[in-house]
Amino acid sequence: MTAPKRLTPEALAAVLESRTGHSFRDPQRLQRALTHASARGSHAGVDYERFEFLGDRVLGLAVADMLLADFPNAPEGELSVRLNALVNAETLAQIADEIGLAELIRAGSEVRNLAERKRVNLRADALESLIAVIYLDDGLDAAKRFIHVYWKPRAKAVGAARRDPKTELQEWAHQAAGATPEYRIESRQGPDHDPLFTVSVSIASKESATGTGRSKREAEQAAATALLVREGVWTAEGEYLR
Repeated sequence: MTAPKRLTPEALAAVLESRTGHSFRDPQRLQRALTHASARGSHAGVDYERFEFLGDRVLGLAVADMLLADFPNAPEGELSVRLNALVNAETLAQIADEIGLAELIRAGSEVRNLAERKRVNLRADALESLIAVIYLDDGLDAAKRFIHVYWKPRAKAVGAARRDPKTELQEWAHQAAGATPEYRIESRQGPDHDPLFTVSVSIASKESATGTGRSKREAEQAAATALLVREGVWTAEGEYLR
């Protein structure tokens, strides 16, 4: 994560208006919403934790409402799977990257050296804070307009209704083999700030599968996906075969 741009509140509002289409009413509030707790030394008493709390609830409500409208025949279980996939930290971090939010977060220098998983959470939290500001500016309809732009295409994407691969593999393994998946780190390459993990997963006597990722969790998910595809539970495109 690069050092954040030191913009005035007004300049910050202008940059984000061009990226989100929302006209921010209170630039000072927007700046507070993008100030991490690690920057309290220079911005005492303000950080985005309260905004993140609100934005998380607004996002959940808006996405749930969107899913009910877009998938009128989906059962509750499928809706829950879709919701969880759309509001998890990885999805939020991807969207934050799309709008270039990371470079605008005010944070202490130590934060930029965090492990990848924690940097994902940082970007996700900042996006929830941004959603809270939009909601406080113009209400739920404004927040929904922003959310629909970035979340609706993901909701309709192939594989959006499938569960987390590790969860799916664990349940399938218990049913198919009466066993629990075992994960093993096969290798770790690259510098500390940009590692690449290779992880294998095995179930009882079945042949193991491997996956790679920038974090241990990402590599485990890739390995679980590979095994699910090989065993015919999922297609390569993410659809269920059973």
